[in-house]
Amino acid sequence: MDFDIEAVIRLLFASFLGAIVGVEREAADQPAGLRTHIAVSLGAALFGVISTLGFQEHVTARADSNINVDVTRVASQVVVAIGFLGAGMIFRQGSVVKNLTSGASLWATAAVGLACGVGDEGTAAMATAILIVGLVLLRPLRDWIRGRWTTEHRVFRIALTPDADPAAIVETLRGIAGIRVDRAAVEKHDGRPVVVAGLSARPPIDLDGAIIEIVMRDDVVSCGERDTDA
Repeated sequence: MDFDIEAVIRLLFASFLGAIVGVEREAADQPAGLRTHIAVSLGAALFGVISTLGFQEHVTARADSNINVDVTRVASQVVVAIGFLGAGMIFRQGSVVKNLTSGASLWATAAVGLACGVGDEGTAAMATAILIVGLVLLRPLRDWIRGRWTTEHRVFRIALTPDADPAAIVETLRGIAGIRVDRAAVEKHDGRPVVVAGLSARPPIDLDGAIIEIVMRDDVVSCGERDTDA
């Protein structure tokens, strides 16, 4: 099993550039983050390597043969088919998008299988190693980025006493240091006003601790996170 140094450099550089974009997306609290971007960039690079280097033994001068066979057609069909399969794994549950990284890793794994199929086992092994590093060993880095830079977004449901002023609650929320009120609405439940507030905060601010002064108010009956799937 031989390693093509040029192919390995292409894979490593693609993964590095994908990771740079992924770090920014992770810090912005987007569904497709660090590991997803690495998997997609790696898979695309491996498909590119296969297309440019994987079929060299099938290239012949036109004068040497009257047979014209496009050996890359199967590879192109794999790219499209696995793309549909990966997309089918992704679904939205409330405000959360799930299985993005699984879909991306499935697509990259298809490229690994194709590389093995065209006889480039060394490049396939290196791509697999890079993918495993991205999926497993970078989890602590992902968690660190989320804890250090990611803005926390949550929706709270604050039930008030019948005579309470919802506007006063919203103004109090706006006055809490480090808290941003993204949206606020007033509903009615069992004759009581209920403030539904979307709040956000950046580390090291903890939303639960920051709104404790709301919870302790006499005109607040209960305060908890609303189920975003409802």
